[in-house]
Amino acid sequence: MLTFIKFIMKKIAVIILLISSQFSKAQQDSRVITTGVPFLLIAADARAAGMGDQGVATSPDAYSQQWNPAKYAFSIDKQGFTASYTPYLTDLVNDISLGQVTYYNRINERSAFAGSLRYFGLGEIELRQTADETPQIVKPSEFALDASYALKLRERFSMSVAGRYVRSQLRIPTADSGDAKPASTFCVDVSGYYQSEEDAYGDFNGRWRAGFNFQNLGPKINYDAGASDDNSANFLPANMRLGGGFDFIFDDYNKVSVGLELTKLLVPTPQSADLNGDGLITTQEEIDLRDLNNSNYNKINWVSGIFKSFNDAPGGFSEELKEFTYSAAAEYLYQDSFAMRLGYFHESPIKGARQFFSLGAGFKYNVVKVDVSYLFSASKVKNPLENTLRFSLTFNFGDQYEEY
Repeated sequence: MLTFIKFIMKKIAVIILLISSQFSKAQQDSRVITTGVPFLLIAADARAAGMGDQGVATSPDAYSQQWNPAKYAFSIDKQGFTASYTPYLTDLVNDISLGQVTYYNRINERSAFAGSLRYFGLGEIELRQTADETPQIVKPSEFALDASYALKLRERFSMSVAGRYVRSQLRIPTADSGDAKPASTFCVDVSGYYQSEEDAYGDFNGRWRAGFNFQNLGPKINYDAGASDDNSANFLPANMRLGGGFDFIFDDYNKVSVGLELTKLLVPTPQSADLNGDGLITTQEEIDLRDLNNSNYNKINWVSGIFKSFNDAPGGFSEELKEFTYSAAAEYLYQDSFAMRLGYFHESPIKGARQFFSLGAGFKYNVVKVDVSYLFSASKVKNPLENTLRFSLTFNFGDQYEEY
């Protein structure tokens, strides 16, 4: 007899209802790209979260491991340690959260290394065979452990390579299957960062910045430990980040930074089986085509999927453009001790409809820095991080490098 979930603390029932209703709508009139371990895409630190999930070309900070480790080669502080906490689905539950710790060390003028641990906990779930049975408590979770090395190839340009081990313990053990083994895989990031010298522009000085990052490139993750076929494996959230920005340096105390970032999943687009254009899969011919499309989709390996992701959208080039998300942000910094941030993130309504504004602030005293952020949804689709206050704590120590 299969184990069923008699009681899941009410929260999971609401979550499933919310996701299924929104996702069924998405399947009717859009082709939303879904992947395994999506927690890798959640902004773990409050600075990037306060700037619309932007970080590939912002100024170097201790949180760069998630966004662009190549920035560590330009870090002013020699070493740093961070701890971040992000509550998740706070309108429904209080025990789902994302936590991350990061350490970096700029070894010398040209190179740096860093490592981080990210943990996504889904709280407690009670499993029962019958209503009177003593429940079995399970705690599904996922984590990622990574390390990176950054090197300046030129005075103003650096690159980085990162390796990441991902482990997902979401499968629930049943009476038939016994213990559920966690799913795991390995992936890499390749990134680059450019930072110009500080130049004079009339009444102010300025500095250009640019960055790119190809993230989570690696084999699919298989949640079914007993299966070896491709049908049970999921693509990782491989993605491409491109960004640029400019710092308006008015004096030694006041600086305003603006930035723009584009992101695209490097994952194939699901193909449509809607033959008559009514947005529904109802006829036998459509059902057969859907099954064939799913079978062909699952056979695509992760390397081919990266290249297919640029030209496989059923709607052609216009739909390919809709698969890009963008964010725009601004940050005001006073004397390197106080910061105010504003950001906007946009995703096409037919590709997930994530659209939100974010606010953030940062406070620094001596070697300690505290960052906070808050998100306001601008979409009809509810954001799981809506009305959520995120926190990050940073300790910088060691000698400082000069910035030109």
